[in-house]
Amino acid sequence: MLWDAVSRWWDGVELWLTQLGLAWQVALLMLVLLPVCWWAVRALDRASFLLFERFGHRYALNSEDNQEPR
Repeated sequence: MLWDAVSRWWDGVELWLTQLGLAWQVALLMLVLLPVCWWAVRALDRASFLLFERFGHRYALNSEDNQEPR
């Protein structure tokens, strides 16, 4: 029952979006999608930073780049 209501709501939103002009669709896309992508990239950047902070030092200490030349 809930799924049916959500499905009908989404169909209405989809119909409304497809009836907009291209310029309005692009503007709406930029207003919604750019902030969502920006926050997703920030979250992925933070997660990768934390992973490398936790596990990266062990490998950096053993790498040949950090050794002095003989």
